[in-house]
Amino acid sequence: MIPNDLKFTETHEWLRVEGKVGVIGITHHAQEQLSDIVFVELPDLGKELSQGSECAVVESCKTAADLYAPVSGKVAEVNDDLQDHPEYINQDPYGKGWILKISMSDLSELDGLLSAEAYRLQIEQGG
Repeated sequence: MIPNDLKFTETHEWLRVEGKVGVIGITHHAQEQLSDIVFVELPDLGKELSQGSECAVVESCKTAADLYAPVSGKVAEVNDDLQDHPEYINQDPYGKGWILKISMSDLSELDGLLSAEAYRLQIEQGG
């Protein structure tokens, strides 16, 4: 359940690189831990994000969780479908459950993200 074509953060966000745009969501593992997601607070279009800064909030029946930007850049698009269907994150976290797209400003930051294998090891070690 960990796609090999994505980059990951230690805080369970994923990033799909599409040229200079990064698509961001939370991992299957994260959505399992959160349980049923009932609300997503999306960032404003055009908002400047720094790597590691809060970029969205996901609320479940258990808790609210901050999401952090895997890379720096400007919010280019948000998944408005999540306003009416936050359960997409539970149903398809790597597909229709994506959260936002960011115009990446520093592609060198990608080097600091986890590969699928490194992320898999983190989960296996309880991280």
